[in-house]
Amino acid sequence: MKILVCISNVPDTTSKINFTDGDTKFDTNGVQFVINPNDEFGLTRAMWFKEKQGATVHVATVGEASVEPTMRKALAIGADEGIRINANPTDGFFVARQLAEVVKKGEYDLVICGRESIDYNGGMVPGILSSLLGMNFVNTCISLEIDGTSAKAIREIDGGKETLETSLPLVVGGQKGLVEESDLKIPNMRGIMMARKKALNVVEPSDAPSMTSDKKFEKPAPKGDVKLVDASNVGELIDLLHNEAKAI
Repeated sequence: MKILVCISNVPDTTSKINFTDGDTKFDTNGVQFVINPNDEFGLTRAMWFKEKQGATVHVATVGEASVEPTMRKALAIGADEGIRINANPTDGFFVARQLAEVVKKGEYDLVICGRESIDYNGGMVPGILSSLLGMNFVNTCISLEIDGTSAKAIREIDGGKETLETSLPLVVGGQKGLVEESDLKIPNMRGIMMARKKALNVVEPSDAPSMTSDKKFEKPAPKGDVKLVDASNVGELIDLLHNEAKAI
C-alpha cells in the first residue's frame, strides 16, 4: 500500500499573532511553525500502517523553502520521502489542485489529509482533492482500518458516529481519533539523523488559479476589564449579570 500524507505548515497555537502592511499580511517574525495537528494524527496513523502492514509513506505540502523544517520533522517521524510543491498556498482550491497532480503521478492508494488546518480552518482541501481525483472520500474520520483494498472507517457526525465501508483508492479527512494524542511520535535522534538522508523532492506547481485573496486581517476585540464582586454580595452579582452583562 502506498500512502500520501498531506501536511500543512501552521503557526504553533502559543505563538503571538501580528500583522504588517496595514493588517494585510501575516507577520511571521518570531512565530514557531509546526505540523498541523489534524495532519499529525493522520501521519501517525500512516506510520502504523507502515509498521504493521509494510506500507510506503510519503508526505507532501504546498509551500516555499521556509516549510522544509516541518517537512524534515515528518521525515524524522518516519515518512519515507517528502514532496514540496514550490508555491505559496494561497487558498484551498489552489492547494488541492497542486496535491492532485502529486497523487496522480505517484499512484497512491490512500491519501490522508487533516480535516482542516488550524490557521485558516477552511476545511476545503480533502473534499476538493477527492473530487478532482474521483476517489472515495471520508471526512471527519476518527478510525481507519485497511484490509487489502477494502477500508472500514468511522467518522464523526452531528450527534454521533457513522461506520462506513469503502474501497481504495481513498481520500481521508482525519482528526483526533485516528490516533490519540498519547500516540503521537516525537522524533528521536536516530530519526532526525536518518531524515537528513531521505529525499525531499521539490516540484514546481501546475498552472492553477487562486480563487480567493486576503484583503485584510483583524484581531478579535480585546477583552474588557474584569469586575470583582465580593462572594457575600450575591445581589450585586445578579444585578451586574442581568443589567450590564445581559447574561440573565
